[in-house]
Amino acid sequence: MITSSARMITALTRRICQPLRAANRSCVSYASVSEPKQHDELQRLALEEQCILVNENDQVIGHTSKADCHRVDPQSKQVKLHRAFSVFLFNTKGEMLVQKRSDHKITFPSTYTNACCSHPLHEIEVEREEVNCFGIRKAAQRRLNYELGIPTNQIRPENFHYLTRIHYANTGDGVWGEHEIDYILFLQKDVDIKPNMNEVSDVRFVKRENIDEEISKFDAPLTPWFKLILNNHLQLWWANLHQLKKFEDHKNIHRY
Repeated sequence: MITSSARMITALTRRICQPLRAANRSCVSYASVSEPKQHDELQRLALEEQCILVNENDQVIGHTSKADCHRVDPQSKQVKLHRAFSVFLFNTKGEMLVQKRSDHKITFPSTYTNACCSHPLHEIEVEREEVNCFGIRKAAQRRLNYELGIPTNQIRPENFHYLTRIHYANTGDGVWGEHEIDYILFLQKDVDIKPNMNEVSDVRFVKRENIDEEISKFDAPLTPWFKLILNNHLQLWWANLHQLKKFEDHKNIHRY
């Protein structure tokens, strides 16, 4: 089933393509511009989403397409800095959900990562709301519903615990990369899960005391942001799910 998020993306793309067709021009996919690979249609349409551009202090400076935000510039080898979030989801037993990104994904396909990693969108007005990180929370609710099929009434904005922000960059395969100020959200709750196979190919829960052993058995690498957080922060935060407020840092941006 295509969710409301996918329908919104489809409608947005139609608005972009129709004027071009009226002028007897074709709507060219990003894949066809510089590389022969033909991307999955839903993933290609998602490249039209408008991410929020920020400076190094996380101040909004504009917006541009998801494709433009993730293209590695061939000259500078840099990626445009934009706003993102990473959700770490735990059940009431304290086990953490790990997903494997589907092979349809354009950035970092077939890699293991935390429950959800995505972006607030400029075209969704509420997701631009910065007070109490509300826009980020709404975006996280939307994407958890889309990627993992979690009912929105089980993941309300107030359920997310916003810890801090991380600034990192990774040039990926040299064509698609990341450069994000990433809001870290924790959520501990038992939820219903029905993964969207266009986004997620595997889901599993892992125990904190077995995390290294579990990762060693994965049949694919970790995403760079998940590996970074795992190596620098995750164990401490995970061990303190009952007192996360002690580890909140909304003032500083951790840079890597």
